[in-house]
Amino acid sequence: MSFVFARRVTQLVVGLFLYGVAIAMMIQAGIGVSPWDVLSQGVSLRTGIPFGWVTVIIGAIVLLLWIPIRQKPGIGTILNVLLIGPAAEVGLAVLPLATELWSQILLFAGGLALLAIATGLYIGARFGPGPRDGLMTGIHDRWGVRFWIVRTAIEVTVLSIGWLLGGTVGVGTVAFALLIGPMVNVTLPLLRVPEVAPATVLVVEGR
Repeated sequence: MSFVFARRVTQLVVGLFLYGVAIAMMIQAGIGVSPWDVLSQGVSLRTGIPFGWVTVIIGAIVLLLWIPIRQKPGIGTILNVLLIGPAAEVGLAVLPLATELWSQILLFAGGLALLAIATGLYIGARFGPGPRDGLMTGIHDRWGVRFWIVRTAIEVTVLSIGWLLGGTVGVGTVAFALLIGPMVNVTLPLLRVPEVAPATVLVVEGR
């Protein structure tokens, strides 16, 4: 196994684990989470299923939606579904709930920063997108709908459903929406594993 491949696998697994921990940090901050996590929170509250396992279930359902848009998952996509939820459960088990405003802000900011790093790690490993991002890009590629329209429509929908079910919507949700894109634009180029250029063969003509 080459060093580059070993780095890619390590980045993928570490990135997905840290992603789950970052979600747990933002949940325990109590000032709002991402739209998809609002949905998972709401479903968890209504069903009694732990948050992490709801995340796995929703990820699997989203992955099934790839079938009509003819998207093909990579190993990173499958592991995204399987690992982030349990990692979030680990984080929720060990991280205390923040109760003071200063600690809420610090915990959320730390979670957001960690999530940006984790995203750069797992996407930079080049093993395929997560199920939610793949759904958005797949709809864009399949029917030509502008990506920002697809993303906005999907995230507003899941946010609304999650909020109606009791998920936490707050200033953190707005901060996530505004900041995560620019932050990942910084971490992804830094953490992306470069593709190995094909070997070139030098031919020396004899005289």
